[in-house]
Amino acid sequence: MSKGRGSRGDFATTLWNLKGLRKLHVKSYGCQMNVYDSDRMADLLTSDASYVETGAPEEADVIILNTCHIREKAAEKVYSELGRIRGLKREAARSGRNLIVAVAGCVAQAEGEEIVRRAPLVDVVVGPQNYHRLPALLARAERGAKVVDTEFPVEDKFDRLAPPAAATVRARGVTSFVTVQEGCDKFCTFCVVPYTRGAEVSRPVAAIVAEVENLARAGVREVTLIGQNVNAYHGKTANGGQATLGRLLHRLADVSGVKRLRYTTSHPRDMDEDLIAAHRDLAVLMPQLHLPVQSGSDRVLAAMNRRHTRADYLDVIARLRAARPDIAFTSDFIVGFPGETEEDFSDTLRIVEDVRFAGAFSFKYSPRPGTPAAERGDQIADEVKTERLARLQECIDRHQRAFNRSCVGQKLEVLFEKPGRISGQLVGRSPYLQPVQVMAPTSLIGQIATVRITDVGSNSLFGTLHPVEAEEPALAGAGG
Repeated sequence: MSKGRGSRGDFATTLWNLKGLRKLHVKSYGCQMNVYDSDRMADLLTSDASYVETGAPEEADVIILNTCHIREKAAEKVYSELGRIRGLKREAARSGRNLIVAVAGCVAQAEGEEIVRRAPLVDVVVGPQNYHRLPALLARAERGAKVVDTEFPVEDKFDRLAPPAAATVRARGVTSFVTVQEGCDKFCTFCVVPYTRGAEVSRPVAAIVAEVENLARAGVREVTLIGQNVNAYHGKTANGGQATLGRLLHRLADVSGVKRLRYTTSHPRDMDEDLIAAHRDLAVLMPQLHLPVQSGSDRVLAAMNRRHTRADYLDVIARLRAARPDIAFTSDFIVGFPGETEEDFSDTLRIVEDVRFAGAFSFKYSPRPGTPAAERGDQIADEVKTERLARLQECIDRHQRAFNRSCVGQKLEVLFEKPGRISGQLVGRSPYLQPVQVMAPTSLIGQIATVRITDVGSNSLFGTLHPVEAEEPALAGAGG
């Protein structure tokens, strides 16, 4: 999945062109952390009025591809995109412009100088821990250097990033990601994250609170805390101690203007009592949790080095449901892991039936170079993986449809985010993260309103406003 970032407006772009500013295009691939990182790179480069964002790569003076290494053939997708950009670079040269091309993110970290060797048009390669150095790296590239920066720096990149302007926050909408933790110490045998993002590091509580307060003042109403292993969070407190994710959520629940909190992605091993209690005690913490299990087979889980069993996972689910009976779960699954038997796969189908997930992401196993699983000799044939994935997705889809149908007739609180495709329609999210489409006035954007669910579509719910339109006055741009 990739996302091109939109322009800040034709008038502003024209005005900034007259000032001689350079145009920046950032394309983000993959996970929520990459979306967050792309925003921060753009904030960094536009904060001193050196650059203005554009949604059109053909207009750009700098193109940054912020890459993800989790999905299948991630590196090849980057090289394919670079092949398309090669033509843009030639065209820019013909018109007298020096188009700088940068590859950032996890593929950059994993491939390093190999990217420049395979794609000489690339001027800058920068890992996810180093994007705070982008202004200096781009300046070197402007002078003709080929720059590769994939070291793990001593300094904290977050200390060197300016907060986005209020207008920028408002342009991005009423929901926002906030990174609280990076890296992973679990070393699952299929995963490259420990190698591309490094060891687990948590941001201090005060820094996170300040960022969330800044977002709330600019009109953000829902914040999702993100990390590669977010519930391993252990950030410093003002008195020198450490806070769990549960304690952090309690602190953020007090930030004026924040109406909803979420977090992702979690590991079953780190679902401690503080966090479970937060689901019980905090009304602003939404009753939806993404908790990857990857497989329902103890044998496969051990081979994956997941550090939990099937029974451990089901116990966590039971404890969370006891704390918050209306909670819904989503998950991740890998099928066709090396050595997976039909019996192992049947255990995966059974755990889907046992938990009744409201949704899940599921993938065929694909080897990641340098990971232990990639070196195993008992790889599963692709046709077997394809057939198993189809069966798993049918099972997941059946439970997702049942969950969505169970919402019909219910009254759900919906945070409205943007206009819909139909005139007079708004799109928002339910507490369970489902898209909800409602005929409603645009004044409700940024507000939470009660919606009676009337129908279910293929990917969203439909509803009508409850007579009490909203819980609060319009808050666009205010601090709450």
